[in-house]
Amino acid sequence: MADRVYLDWNATTPLRPEARAAMIAAIDHLGNPSSVHAEGRKARRLVEDAREVIARGLGAMARRVVFTSGGTEANVLALSPGLKAPAGRIERLLVSAVEHASVLAGGRFDPAKIQSIPVDPSGVVDLGRLDLLLAGGPPALVSVMAANNETGVLQPVSEVAELVRRAGGVLHVDAIQAFGKIPLDINQMGADLVSLSAHKIGGPKGVGALVLGSGVEEPIPVLRGGGQERGRRAGTENVLGIAGFGAAAGAALAGLESDQARLGELRDRLEAGLRQVAEVTVFSCGVPRLPNTTLFTADRMKAETAVIGFDLEGIAVSSGSACSSGKVQPSHVLEAMGVGPAVAQGAVRLSLGWSTTEADVDRCLQAWRKLSLTLLKRSDETVLERF
Repeated sequence: MADRVYLDWNATTPLRPEARAAMIAAIDHLGNPSSVHAEGRKARRLVEDAREVIARGLGAMARRVVFTSGGTEANVLALSPGLKAPAGRIERLLVSAVEHASVLAGGRFDPAKIQSIPVDPSGVVDLGRLDLLLAGGPPALVSVMAANNETGVLQPVSEVAELVRRAGGVLHVDAIQAFGKIPLDINQMGADLVSLSAHKIGGPKGVGALVLGSGVEEPIPVLRGGGQERGRRAGTENVLGIAGFGAAAGAALAGLESDQARLGELRDRLEAGLRQVAEVTVFSCGVPRLPNTTLFTADRMKAETAVIGFDLEGIAVSSGSACSSGKVQPSHVLEAMGVGPAVAQGAVRLSLGWSTTEADVDRCLQAWRKLSLTLLKRSDETVLERF
């Protein structure tokens, strides 16, 4: 609906015009990208062009980009026991307590071989505890996300990498929420494996990638069969989706610097407006965050009611990760941060994107002024006198 305001960009993004155009053009390419004839070579060129764009955006080598069906498959492919590490074969997995559900599930690791890395009250991984965990057993694969999908917290990935490297382990970084929003370089991060997803940056749903660092061993394939993706992932490539992914990545990276600054200003405007209306807690506001993400709550607010209320006012927001929708339970991210259930159940996420405007933020704040009186069960009208 044209009169609606979309503030759930961390769940998924609109399809960028560049991605739409690339996908429409790709429809007319008949060939299988594994075929050697002219039609096949044209399809292959679309795949390889996208691979080049994504690799450049992460400072990686194109031949080390493996296309997948999305971020979840990329994570599962990365979380592979038996990888060769400097200290020997990987036998266990260490994951931060605030990871996405597809990482917390542990990929192909035995649950008995998985340990959780705690975070501090702001949601930042505890480096001291990680160091102790690394020293307390055989070589480990460590998985720490670049940016949290609920709070927007940016993890100290390069510091994590230093600890992992010192212990002779391997580092996987889920960069699905960070790629295209903040500058990233696989070498500067010190990551061995990086997961990406197209639909978080304006590409189509159902396509992602695992990017391998220059020194890491090839992970064991999840899908076996043909020799596609250099034998790393069997199955005919999704040419249409990959073409859209590449175009979206190119557009996101071209506008990254300006979007990062503009969205940071809009986020600050939004949070200031929320606080003017009521006593609001913005989670993780004291540490570096994505420029587009606000997770907030207020006393007596119920997230489910708030999301419905905003929706009725024409504003799309969420109560946390879209992958957990329908689950009436507190966020595992907030739980790991030590936030009690009574507070966590009121958390609402607002996330912005490249087409979000000041008018959109003002519409959201207008809805918040109206909803706060009922959501917070306030009987006084002094809140309205502030405007």
